[in-house]
Amino acid sequence: MTRPMLTQREAAAACGVSRTTIRRRREAGDLPGAVQDEARGWLIPVGDLLAAGLRLNAPAGPAADSVAGSGGHQEHEQGDAVAALRAELAAERYGRQLAEANAEHLRAQLAARMEIVEHLQQALAVACSPGFTAVLGQGSRTPAGSA
Repeated sequence: MTRPMLTQREAAAACGVSRTTIRRRREAGDLPGAVQDEARGWLIPVGDLLAAGLRLNAPAGPAADSVAGSGGHQEHEQGDAVAALRAELAAERYGRQLAEANAEHLRAQLAARMEIVEHLQQALAVACSPGFTAVLGQGSRTPAGSA
């Protein structure tokens, strides 16, 4: 199963923290599933962000707003909003994948148990058949120690 992955920039925007915070958390080992991609840079699993105590779609602080100058402020906010939506979508997909995997696991367990029930029903039918009970009755009359 593929986990949703965000770039450091997307993760920072989605969690309302700086890219430096994400980098420091990754370097500290708080994001163990992070992998480096040649094209996109560091990719952070959404599950790692949540496990590290970061909240997705957390409001960005004033420091994040001051990073983009007055000219690029609106573009920065739009980029953050897009990253937050992507993170939310990735988290939803990941949750759906987990639910589907769990459902498949439960279906497999149910099938195995249904097979056991079928075998038990067959054994019970044999045990309750007249021929089987007659054999049991004859066996119970055999004295102990003689075969």
